[in-house]
Amino acid sequence: MRGTTTRQAWVGLVVVYLLWGSVFLFTRLLITDVPPLLAGAGRFLVGGAGLGVIVLASAGSGGFRMSARQLGTSMLAGLLLPAWGNGLVGIAQTQVPSGIAALLLAVVPLLIVLLRLAFGDRPRAATLVGVAVGMLGLATLVLAGSGSGGTSGNAWWGPWLVVLAGVGWACGTFATTRMAVPPNPYAMAAVQMFTGGVIMTVVGVVSGARLDVAAVPASTWWVWLGAALSTLGGFSGYAIALRGLPVSTVATYAYVNPVLAVVLGIVVAGERFSVLQLVGGLVVVLAVVLVVAAERRPSDLGAGEEPLPDVPPR
Repeated sequence: MRGTTTRQAWVGLVVVYLLWGSVFLFTRLLITDVPPLLAGAGRFLVGGAGLGVIVLASAGSGGFRMSARQLGTSMLAGLLLPAWGNGLVGIAQTQVPSGIAALLLAVVPLLIVLLRLAFGDRPRAATLVGVAVGMLGLATLVLAGSGSGGTSGNAWWGPWLVVLAGVGWACGTFATTRMAVPPNPYAMAAVQMFTGGVIMTVVGVVSGARLDVAAVPASTWWVWLGAALSTLGGFSGYAIALRGLPVSTVATYAYVNPVLAVVLGIVVAGERFSVLQLVGGLVVVLAVVLVVAAERRPSDLGAGEEPLPDVPPR
């Protein structure tokens, strides 16, 4: 376990639950006073820079050693994951509750299974059953509408924009499994986050987004800092958990996080959900549970081995 005790690993997993589960609420609170793309840009620029400092402190400049192809993969991931994925989610959350956004994005692992299938992989039958259940839940959520809405309204396109964001996240995650990646995953994550932050800044400014610093309440700056630190803390907790717990246990974040996001949205932001939305959300979470369980012991892995879970949209 490389010096990591079971207790430390469980602490790391709880940190992942809390920090990654709270990101959607952080985003909702931020975009009340800050344009969505600029809010996301600030979070990822700070998070990417902070993670870069950690890489330099732990591995030196060699930690960022990567080929041109590996750098290209990292920057493509920055476009598809933080910029496309989180950028669109931030815009969508002006029209949908944070809990609904989290439940809709819970289908990303299911979309990745469909991409695997399209490119010649043969997922287990139980995995495909889970995906089919998840698509039913996704359709229910989308057709149920925006519910109590986001920070600016409840337009019909809000849920669809979250789904489009999820497609970007799925494509980015799948692409990084098929392309050359840097040897240091944290260096890749730092480049990915910083690239996404730069893209969101440029797109936000070009599209007319402006930030009146003087008009932003002091509390919002603290929320912004908390959102950035949640990215760093979540990745750190994730790494610690993987050193001391079975991968199948760590993978439980995939269905714990959206449930926590719903609870936080209700308790902190006063979000409301229809019965149909709650049913759709439960079906999606059930589907993720089925897929995680089905992928736990795939036949093409050796005894005792388990696949790493995909890092979710954060």
